[in-house]
Amino acid sequence: MTPKKLLVANPLLRYTLFAIGCLSLALGVLGIFLPILPTTPFILLAAACFARSSESFYRWITSHPRFGPMIADYLAGKGLPLKAKRMAITLLWISIIAGCLWVDFIWAKVAMLCTATVVSLYIWRLPTARTHYR
Repeated sequence: MTPKKLLVANPLLRYTLFAIGCLSLALGVLGIFLPILPTTPFILLAAACFARSSESFYRWITSHPRFGPMIADYLAGKGLPLKAKRMAITLLWISIIAGCLWVDFIWAKVAMLCTATVVSLYIWRLPTARTHYR
């Protein structure tokens, strides 16, 4: 259960976070079926948004049989499974390279490559969970 103090007091910000959480959850579920979308980062983002916007949705996502154990391990500091890390980083770089081929602006390419590098380092430096999920 998320503590009440994590919930955002501003209603507009709370609704915005809730909408971002729902969108992230939808993209995460799509990522189960579409190989180009990573599931793990979107589900973690949804959990973070729900923790600050909706206590009931946060409880639901953290107790979900498919996503709950991964979120619980992440929140407990146990990290992510190696397979999830590799998949997230691989799909991130496939998406970024495709974006760099599509965009003509050099500043946008540099920004995408820098962002991908920082996100990759963050994901890789997370502890590796020893648990295997379904």
